[in-house]
Amino acid sequence: MGAIISVVNQKGGVGKTTTSVNLATTVALEGKRVLFVDLDPQANGSSGLGIDVGGIEKGIYELISGDATHDEVTIVRDGNQCHVLPATGALAGASVELVTAEDREYVLQRALDHYRESYDYIFIDCPPSLGLLTVNALVASDYVLIPVQAEYYALEGLTQLVETIELVREHLQPRLEILGAVVTMYDKRYRLSESVLMELYRHFPQKIFRTVIPRNVRLAEAPSHGKTIFHYDKSSRGARAYERLGKEFLTMF
Repeated sequence: MGAIISVVNQKGGVGKTTTSVNLATTVALEGKRVLFVDLDPQANGSSGLGIDVGGIEKGIYELISGDATHDEVTIVRDGNQCHVLPATGALAGASVELVTAEDREYVLQRALDHYRESYDYIFIDCPPSLGLLTVNALVASDYVLIPVQAEYYALEGLTQLVETIELVREHLQPRLEILGAVVTMYDKRYRLSESVLMELYRHFPQKIFRTVIPRNVRLAEAPSHGKTIFHYDKSSRGARAYERLGKEFLTMF
C-alpha cells in the first residue's frame, strides 16, 4: 500500500508547490512509483511538471465529482518521472460544492484509495488555505509535510495549521502524522534564517528535516519553463538540495 503525503501550508509563497513537485520528482528518479496529485486550483504543480493545463479536460475535480474515471484523469509519463493527476479550472468551485456533499471530508480519500496499490508514494499539493480541499487532503493522507519559508511572517499561522492537523487526527483520520517541516528559501547570510529554524524546533521537536532548501534563482526560473529543477538545471544548488531531501525522505520509510 502506497503512502500518501500532503504538502501543506496555508500561507502562500513559502515554496509549497516547488517542494511538492521537486520532492515527488526526486523520489521518482530514485526508482519509486510516484503519483503527483494537484489539488491547488491554481494548477501550478501541473504546469511545473510540464503539463499543458489549458489542454486538460478531465482532472482531479472531475474524478471526485464522478464525471471521470481513474483511467481518464491519470497522466502516465515515460521513464523515471512521476505520474500526474492534474488540476483543471473547475477545481476552483469544488470547495463550495463539497459543502453539501455526503461525507464531504472523505471525498478525496475514496478517490485516492484506488491508487494505493499502484504507487509507492502519492504526493498531494494542497491549496494555500485550510478549507475543505485541504481538509480532504489531510483525511486522505498518512503523513503531512510542511514547507516553511525562512522568514518571520512565514511562521504566522503555523500554530493554526498544527491545530487543524490535530483536529483532523482526533475526529477524522487517527493515523495522520506530521512527517516533518522543511525550511525553504534559506539564506545563511541572514540571522533571521537561524531564528526561523529555532522557532521551528520549538513547534516541531524531532520533526525538522536536516536538509534545508536554499534561496536559488534556478529554482524560481524552472516552473516558467514547465520543468522541474532536475530537468531545468540538475547541477544547481536547488537541485542538489532537493536530491538530498529526497534521500532523507526515503530513509523515513
